[in-house]
Amino acid sequence: MSIKTNIELLNGELSAKGARLVAVSKTYPVELIREAYQAGHRIFGENRVQELVPKFEELPKDIAWHLIGHLQTNKVKYIAPFVSLIHSVDSLKLLQEINKQGQKIGRVIPCLLQVYIAKEETKFGWDRDELLAAVTQKGFDEFAFVKIDGLMGVASLTDNTAQIHAEMQALEDLFLLLKTMPLPPNMEMKELSLGMSSDYRIALQHGTTLVRIGTTIFGNRNYQKA
Repeated sequence: MSIKTNIELLNGELSAKGARLVAVSKTYPVELIREAYQAGHRIFGENRVQELVPKFEELPKDIAWHLIGHLQTNKVKYIAPFVSLIHSVDSLKLLQEINKQGQKIGRVIPCLLQVYIAKEETKFGWDRDELLAAVTQKGFDEFAFVKIDGLMGVASLTDNTAQIHAEMQALEDLFLLLKTMPLPPNMEMKELSLGMSSDYRIALQHGTTLVRIGTTIFGNRNYQKA
């Protein structure tokens, strides 16, 4: 099927559940992203700053670029002026750097806090209790150039659907708990970024609002060209 058809089918399925599609364009050439853009899609996700910046410069400026991969503090300055949402804020140190770069350019940068939910050591994110302690401590509300819009999680890459459900349920429970708590003025639980090509249908059962899908739209990746 064509990219346009893939996007239309996914948008229909996701919108019925109140979720939106982030087309993950990492490793894919600009030509394929442009094809998705011409099909009407506007939200794209990239994993690496060094790939995101040249794509931003080359493609139309009404694209909403999401940074969904692990972000190093020394790379924040390159995307701070234009990034629409950083999904992967996995530490207080990174949050402080995003706020610092936002202050330099006078821009409030939208973010999600990435929570560690997988049974894999390669994943990043806040521990549940660590995050709960952080958002209630004095000083968290002093980040005037950061807007925390919700949470993000990456479930284990496994065929064990019960495990995926359990991991996603844990994030959904934390999301719903935070919704009931008095939060800092720069924090609001409105977005839950959960689910990829392999598990997005499970994520739709756990309240995801942003689904990160690449191969189902664009086909298999050629990592040798990445």
